[in-house]
Amino acid sequence: MNRSACLIFNPVAGQGDPELELAMIRSLLEPEIDLDIYQTTKEIGADELAQAAVERGVEAIIASGGDGTLSAAAMAIVNTDIPFGIISRGTANAFAAALRIPDTIDAACMTILQGQTRYVDAAYCNGKPMVLLAGIGFEAETVELADRDAKRRFGIMAYVLAGVQQLRNLESFEVEIETEDRIITTTASAVTVANAAPPSSVLAQGPAGIIYDDGLLDLTIVAPESKAGAIAATLHLFQSASSNSAAERDDIGYLRGNRFKIKAEPPQKVVLDGEMIGTTPIEVYCVPSGLKIFVPLNQAVGPAEKLEGLPNLNIEMKDSNEEWGNESGLEAGINTEE
Repeated sequence: MNRSACLIFNPVAGQGDPELELAMIRSLLEPEIDLDIYQTTKEIGADELAQAAVERGVEAIIASGGDGTLSAAAMAIVNTDIPFGIISRGTANAFAAALRIPDTIDAACMTILQGQTRYVDAAYCNGKPMVLLAGIGFEAETVELADRDAKRRFGIMAYVLAGVQQLRNLESFEVEIETEDRIITTTASAVTVANAAPPSSVLAQGPAGIIYDDGLLDLTIVAPESKAGAIAATLHLFQSASSNSAAERDDIGYLRGNRFKIKAEPPQKVVLDGEMIGTTPIEVYCVPSGLKIFVPLNQAVGPAEKLEGLPNLNIEMKDSNEEWGNESGLEAGINTEE
């Protein structure tokens, strides 16, 4: 008897022919899996379709689309123990790359058919689902510049072109980062909080490897003093990610923690798993082992923290008896006025 699964398919993701891609997925999976297929629309997103599938009691959920589609579908099944399959068809395919899942349709389907399930962490940012990362400042501005039309025309190069353009308007801001035991203030151009991130998410690469099943989030602070410094810092992060080594520049800091509250002055735009969601402040917290996923086994552990050298750095230790705050992570609230 075949297994069954709900397939959530985004027909406007990526640059390919959606009819041909859906046909390919069906030809690969349906000999062994009975698929219940739903397509996203402007009115009904992957989160709603996945939530409805959970309520129907499905055996597994498979999502096919870009990072936003995959993240939304995944978060509907956090802590449900329903296995989740990933077939990436987006522009960046960061979701698959971060979890080291093939980003071709045939190989992704084979991962679902033959791969083992594994528990990985999930997270929430002000109550919104997060599997990959939240970017504040430079990264958010870059993602906003790379609109859907540009991504369809230029693919992944749309982000590179937007990043180069955004360098012309590079600005610093004051940031306050609150952890469970201290408050850190510094000056930055970008702050990234990652649950999982591929090497191509350069601004998340302060530590040596983003670990997606350690129950912790990885926060990277990039604080260049000039455009030339920003280019140098970005290149350094790219090289660090490529060699799986921690960043060593004074204008790059990083730390790990279960949750962070982040404020910025002036308020900064926020991108969450590739989608613009508003502006700071944010609160992000990890849900350890919250997601059961078809993914190849592989993991590495790197240094946990480096803050020395950041501009205007101040660290205030908190009273161990001080209340952290609302467990739901909702109280910070995203400001959607821009």
